[in-house]
Amino acid sequence: MKKINILYWISTGLIALLMLFSAVQSIINGPDAVKFITGLQYPAYFNPYLGVWKVLGVIALLVPGFPKIREWAYAGFTIDLISAIYSFIAVKTPASQWAPLLIFLVILAVSYYYNQKRQATSGLRESAV
Repeated sequence: MKKINILYWISTGLIALLMLFSAVQSIINGPDAVKFITGLQYPAYFNPYLGVWKVLGVIALLVPGFPKIREWAYAGFTIDLISAIYSFIAVKTPASQWAPLLIFLVILAVSYYYNQKRQATSGLRESAV
């Protein structure tokens, strides 16, 4: 159980930090963030919207006792990362700039996997929230 918890918290912490950093940049919507999002051909007003959802997702990952909401956060972060990769590819960004997102997608999968193991081993599975 100790190994499961350590791997869970390391992977979840990395994802939470990535998403929180990204969320803050998006919410502030400074010149660099606007340049980034418009470079992917999205409107600048989309940035704060994404940022707020990322903050809510981080909270959902870190607050205990709400497994169904945590599942939605994992789904949202998966969609966010896959959509970001797709957007980079669609605007013909070199792979060297978007390939690191694949690493974060793997880290997210590790976090999800160990979250499931933690719930199964500690009997935390709840049917409805």
